[in-house]
Amino acid sequence: MKVLVACEYSGIVRDAFSKKGHDAISCDILPTESKGKHYQGDVLDILDDGWDLMIAHPPCTHLSVSGARWFTSGHKPMHLRDDAIEFVRKLMDAPINKIAIENPLSVISSYIRKSDQLIHPYHFGEPVAKATCLWLQNLPKLQHTNIVEPEYVYSGTGRKWSKWFWETSCLPVKERGKARSKFWHGIADAMADQWG
Repeated sequence: MKVLVACEYSGIVRDAFSKKGHDAISCDILPTESKGKHYQGDVLDILDDGWDLMIAHPPCTHLSVSGARWFTSGHKPMHLRDDAIEFVRKLMDAPINKIAIENPLSVISSYIRKSDQLIHPYHFGEPVAKATCLWLQNLPKLQHTNIVEPEYVYSGTGRKWSKWFWETSCLPVKERGKARSKFWHGIADAMADQWG
């Protein structure tokens, strides 16, 4: 199967499909962090290249619900959110039979359509609570493969935080964003097993 993993520079999902024998390529404006097929550039330029499956991870910077307050307070111009939503629409409308769009809790549900599934890494063997939405086209919902207990920490005020989120809080802003956008091997393996 010819698989496009859009907006991925880590190679995690690409490599999961490649290990299963698929012709998988990642695409991002950034160079890949691991060896493997990678198109560095705008994914919109290659959407018509005869893919059987696309898994897309559009940047959540202007889409996540957690960042929506920056738009409503006027700290970010609304056109950034509008452009991000339009980019997701183009991905969803790509001439590809099977499509999965992945994002955290997002305004995609308000402006385009509700997600088809909400998953967490702890459903796939990683002890992390991080709500992840999937918008699916001609694909079944992912079946959980290895449910484990998520790890939490408690702040001095007693507030509960995902341990992973808490540990990334002390990183510089650029590194924090990169660490928090990392995709999870357990979910990537499930996608390759179940959708490949």
